[in-house]
Formats: sequence, C-alpha cells, structure tokens
Amino acid sequence: MKRFLTVSLCLLALTLSSFAQTKKSPMKKAAGPAPDKAYLQKIWDGWTTLDPANVAQYYATGPHTYFDIAPLKYGSWDEYEKGVKGVLAGYKSAKFTVNDDAVVHPHGDLVWATATLKEEMTTKAGKVEMGNFRWTVIFENEDGKWVIVHEHVSAPLQ
Repeated sequence: MKRFLTVSLCLLALTLSSFAQTKKSPMKKAAGPAPDKAYLQKIWDGWTTLDPANVAQYYATGPHTYFDIAPLKYGSWDEYEKGVKGVLAGYKSAKFTVNDDAVVHPHGDLVWATATLKEEMTTKAGKVEMGNFRWTVIFENEDGKWVIVHEHVSAPLQ
C-alpha cells in the first residue's frame, strides 16, 4: 500500500508538472524581409546627408552600444546622434558605398551583417578624405521593423 501511494504521488506530480506553463517570450510581429545589401546601402545613403536625424529610423532607441570611429563608444542612439553631430559638423559632403563583400546572416529575429565601405568625405576646408571602413551591424525585429541594436564602425590603421 505504501508503494502504491508513493507511485501515485509521483504520477500525480508528473501529471501536474506537465500542465504547468513555462513563461514564453512575447511573440514578435513578423518583420519584413531580412535586410539585404540594398537595405545596408540605404542606411549609408542616409549618412551621406551628414544629418543623423535622417538615419534615426534605422536605429533602436534605449540602451544599446554603438562603436564608431570617433569617439570610441556610445551607450544609446540619443548619445550617438548627439555625439556624431559634432564629428560631422566639420564636413560639407560625404559619400559612402557598401562594397561587394557585404554578407548578411539572418537568424530568427536577429540579423547580423558585415561589410567594408568606401568613403569619400570633404571637410569644410575643402580637404578630400578617402578610405575604407569596416562595418559590423546587428539588427533586431522590433514591432515588424528591422532596427540596428549594435553597430561597430572602424577604420584600418594607415
């Protein structure tokens, strides 16, 4: 009888545990197609205006880390937007081209991409600066839209 009671309690516990619900992450709204090279170029076309407001739509708000050429790091889009305005204020024009080595890796609600970029920027003093940047970017599906939650832009040492 004691054995029957023990087995019955174990079966009851197993049955009840199967009904317990695990907390699931909230379902995300389906995003449009994953970013591709054309989408990456669209972001950099926005940067050619030298006005961060023209690319804000591509960046997530809140605490996210963005590494840029100067200064080293921003802790949110608000910091990034404010800080990069000062850097870009010294330029009168810019052109950025996503090179053919761009690779996009979709992974569920995240997409990460890498590319090199050709840059040509003209300072307000008229000096033309040309070179290449490295770009690593992570997008997340937020309410059906792909936004940047992490970015790393760097230039090779000359």
